[in-house]
Amino acid sequence: MTIKEKSLFLSLPFYGAGTRGTRYFLRLYGLWGTLVPFTPMSEAVTAKQVPATPREWLKAELSSAAYPRLGAMVDASFIRAVSKAAYFDLGPFGTGVVYGSEFMNAREIIKTMAAGDSISAKIVSLDGDHSGMIELSITEASRQKTWGQVQDLFESAEPAKVRVVGVNPGGLLVAIGDLKGFLPLSQMDVNRFPKDGARQPTVDDFKQFLGEELTVKVINVNAKKNKLIVSERESAAVNTRELLANYKPGDIVKGVVSGLADFGIFVRFADNPQLEGLVHISEIAHRIVDSPKDAAQMNDPMTVKILDIRDGRVYLSLKALAEDPWKTTISEYKPGKEVEGTVYKFTAFGALVNLPDGLQGSLHLAEGASIEDMKSEVELGSKHTFVVDSVKADDKRIVLKLKK
Repeated sequence: MTIKEKSLFLSLPFYGAGTRGTRYFLRLYGLWGTLVPFTPMSEAVTAKQVPATPREWLKAELSSAAYPRLGAMVDASFIRAVSKAAYFDLGPFGTGVVYGSEFMNAREIIKTMAAGDSISAKIVSLDGDHSGMIELSITEASRQKTWGQVQDLFESAEPAKVRVVGVNPGGLLVAIGDLKGFLPLSQMDVNRFPKDGARQPTVDDFKQFLGEELTVKVINVNAKKNKLIVSERESAAVNTRELLANYKPGDIVKGVVSGLADFGIFVRFADNPQLEGLVHISEIAHRIVDSPKDAAQMNDPMTVKILDIRDGRVYLSLKALAEDPWKTTISEYKPGKEVEGTVYKFTAFGALVNLPDGLQGSLHLAEGASIEDMKSEVELGSKHTFVVDSVKADDKRIVLKLKK
């Protein structure tokens, strides 16, 4: 079709100049903003398939063509870039332009493009201020595409790679492509928590992870609300559950102390370093333990027994492998017997005394005496001779008196 024939259609009543239809027609044939070669119809088309008049031909073309829609994603072919704009061939839609703030946002992408390179773009205006061309957004198209990929990851429950880009008291800020997401504290891998006795991690504890790549699962996504929540714990749980299938309660495993907290000892399995369990403070010994640090140090080898495996977590015991003295040697302790012991801890009622064979006794305050009075007689860590006053094996209780 020649330029003269194209101009003929502009005189048609239903396609008057100045209407959106005119602009669409010009874009359809590359006459709006820039002139692009027109590809004639295939010579294979028979005479019966060709409309009899230009009007019918135009109607047929318009009925089979897809109109550009605001917000639609289109394939754009790079033409050229100037100082503040970049031009793209949109095929039947004519020429599109990226300019203004969008050009600045996409300048790093545009710098890498050569003539003919294709990229996805989003239509942000059909009547742009830039010579009437269709206005495009490359960054919005990229974000929309990434949201779609994230939605697919959420629905398939497949793991995803993210990069840590920030920290705050609630967790880690992460990036998936050009999207920002959040990894809450409650969804972080427990191995990232401080194990030096601190109960609550701080922002400073997590700064070391900046720039690190993590494997996570998408657990909440809402593009309209710009909301993306991920979980490292959910992702780790998948591998953990597979590894834990090789273990069962009652198994005895060798490990290494990997962390010490106020509430217990973390032990990493020697034969499966990816696995880690917790020996709760109540499972360290058959007597009261004031601090796990009294029983172990970092990197100490340790043999433990698996008590339970639940929700991807392993519960361990140290005392389960030791003979219970309250069922064995307690029979040797009779009222009036003298025993050697070490003052372990002061309490409201007096002091706890560690005895031989893993037993523990209580030294009560004398009537009318105070803790300060007791501290003037005995010191923490000091050894003394005590006299057994009473024994209640079922209650795991031995009452002592200081030998005068």
